[in-house]
Amino acid sequence: MRRTPVYYYSSSSGLVRTFAERLDRPVRNLAEREHRRSEVDGPWVLLTPSYKTGNDANDTIPEAVRRFLASPHNRRLLVGVMGSGNRNFGQYYQKAAREIAQRSGRPVLFEFELAGTPWDVEECERILRDLDAALAERHAGGQPAA
Repeated sequence: MRRTPVYYYSSSSGLVRTFAERLDRPVRNLAEREHRRSEVDGPWVLLTPSYKTGNDANDTIPEAVRRFLASPHNRRLLVGVMGSGNRNFGQYYQKAAREIAQRSGRPVLFEFELAGTPWDVEECERILRDLDAALAERHAGGQPAA
């Protein structure tokens, strides 16, 4: 069964990268140009942080994520969004993930704080395994995977 890849953006803090690399599946860092400029080869999940701390003039969606989503092909095959955030951001906690999900019509699959806990990793892996199974079943039934 295909393991749905996770495309993520992580700043120099590395918190999102730390979480992504603990998942049992292919991960691609959108901070790396080769991944940011690529096109996906099937259904995929986005993992994005939110950085906004209260300045309404600042955007919450990282530029690398915005550029990757500029591709109609990549947007079409997106199946879900996950978010990392900091509860200190108040109303902006998970804003990027929630905004991308709302704009794309895709669900928020999972949210966690900072680099996540071991429970967060286990729960996220369970959700992604269920997603993999659902996509495989859908594909076997002759329906398009995304």
